[in-house]
Amino acid sequence: MSSNSLKTVTLYSDGSSLGNPGPGGYAGILEYRGKRKEYVGGEAMTTNNRMELRAVIEGLKLLKEPCNVEVVTDSSYVAKAINEWLPGWIARGFKKVKNPDLWQEYLEVSKPHRVHATWVRGHNGHPENERCDELARSEAERQKANARQTKG
Repeated sequence: MSSNSLKTVTLYSDGSSLGNPGPGGYAGILEYRGKRKEYVGGEAMTTNNRMELRAVIEGLKLLKEPCNVEVVTDSSYVAKAINEWLPGWIARGFKKVKNPDLWQEYLEVSKPHRVHATWVRGHNGHPENERCDELARSEAERQKANARQTKG
């Protein structure tokens, strides 16, 4: 299938962790022709980079057919890995790469799609990025509160 016949979807994503590691949250917005779907999740003990990447993975999992996907992220780690670093990491079997489990999951869920990442400066008034940041942070807070209740 040529890339021209694929739907073009924008995936805005952000991750947050309170402490590194600490309770974390991720969030994303999938946008296609003016329609939007927000999604959110989190983990009790994680890192910021893991949540940034989890946001992209979970967004890709929601797509029901192959798409051109423009990932918009304030994580230079995620953007550079998607656009530049992955082929080298694959070639050396993910040796000395952080989060190889998530990168391998990313490769699996991104297979049917053509993915390109665009880096945006965080907390810079970008409405979708700000919304993802807000959702990811509140999920991290929820994870933190849950962890306190479990301990108490």
